[in-house]
Amino acid sequence: MRSRFHLVFVVFCFTAVLIFAVYLRNANNRIFYELCTCRGEQSRLKQELGTKQLLLEGLINPAALSRRFDELNTNETNE
Repeated sequence: MRSRFHLVFVVFCFTAVLIFAVYLRNANNRIFYELCTCRGEQSRLKQELGTKQLLLEGLINPAALSRRFDELNTNETNE
């Protein structure tokens, strides 16, 4: 009788450990997927930031500013 309870207890513990292992594996896969998604989003945002930074540098570049002032001056004199 006692050995039967030991067997049931061992089977129960083994089943619990297997269920917990499956849970941890699923959690690991989910976290890995979220990490990959966040890295992709981070890469996209870095590219967008670089594009906007280049646009801003083009707007505040001294050569571009003097060109715009020249265009404004020529437009004012033509009108």
